Amino acid sequence: MPTSSGGHRFAGRARVVARALARRVSSLGRRKAPQEPRRILIAHHLLLGDTLMLTSLLAKLRARYPLADIVMALPEAFAPLYQRAPYGMRALGWNPRAPARSPLWRERGFDLAFVPGDNRVSWLAQALGSRWIVGFGGDRPACKSWPFDELHRYPDRPAAWTDMVATLADGSPPTPYTRRDWSDPAADPFELPRGRYAVLHVGASTLLKRWEPDKWRSLAAWLAARDIEPVWSAGSGEEAIVRDCDPDARHRSYAAALSLPQLWRLLADAALLVAPDTGVAHLGRVISVPTVALFGPGSALISGAGLFWRDAPFRAVTVDPFPCRDQQLLFKREIAWVRRCGRGIGECPRPRCMEAIDPAQVCAAIVDLGVVDA
Repeated sequence: MPTSSGGHRFAGRARVVARALARRVSSLGRRKAPQEPRRILIAHHLLLGDTLMLTSLLAKLRARYPLADIVMALPEAFAPLYQRAPYGMRALGWNPRAPARSPLWRERGFDLAFVPGDNRVSWLAQALGSRWIVGFGGDRPACKSWPFDELHRYPDRPAAWTDMVATLADGSPPTPYTRRDWSDPAADPFELPRGRYAVLHVGASTLLKRWEPDKWRSLAAWLAARDIEPVWSAGSGEEAIVRDCDPDARHRSYAAALSLPQLWRLLADAALLVAPDTGVAHLGRVISVPTVALFGPGSALISGAGLFWRDAPFRAVTVDPFPCRDQQLLFKREIAWVRRCGRGIGECPRPRCMEAIDPAQVCAAIVDLGVVDA
């Protein structure tokens, strides 16, 4: 009988926990914070945007430990973006349902490990023989955090998450990001637009982050009138969103047609990217393409540029405050100053916060970036 996806997930976690317990017992009484770590692990299984926001931690660790072997354990799908080893790191993809399938499982003996997201991943860090594990406290249930040696509080003052996560490592804040810090990954060839173009990424991880099709259509017409070709972008299974935005197929669509390295290539030559608050908007920031991100349920502060991305050509468009953007949870931690919304369709049937964004606001942000004249 086939094993269910839940069964695969449980089997994968059980394997991680069994090895973690064995290694923890063998290291009892010998754990202490390293002074000059030679091998450093950043372990997570986050979404694309959260993964890219960890670049600040990479930058800080590389500056502080220039000779260290830095490994990032991340979702398998994202590893190709890191093939040119930004900040001299190694990216190893892994799947929680089958951890032993990844080359990561054969890595051994990290001196220092950072777990910036779900504290459950600390068990992976322990299973890989990490001698000192650092992360944020407050995750629930508490058993997820048992392997940690050092837990930090989230800051008491508002900040971007990319700046928060860098505080897990001791020392001064990292040097702000520049485009030369990350080389383009190799991508299979595909046909690019020939003239000046803007990428309109209309897909999102939830219906509550999607902007109305008629507003995308209006924005596309506004750009075309200014001699910038609008091209559509969306992920696998999101082709219907593009059809709703452009029922007459007036503009080129790359929906579900590109790998992540190819999407990087498309964005690298674009005059502009407009996207909801998704991983693609964060990718635009890495590539330094002029980017306008539309924030509905998410926080433009927490997911914004912060200090680390302060030089990126990036503008956040949102209606703030918004009445129902009132939840105070970030990665299951309750933080007094946080204002965001993690509700699903069952609790919020309409994305009123996205509907409140007017195309004129987006056009004004594009003008402010200097992409077109007023």
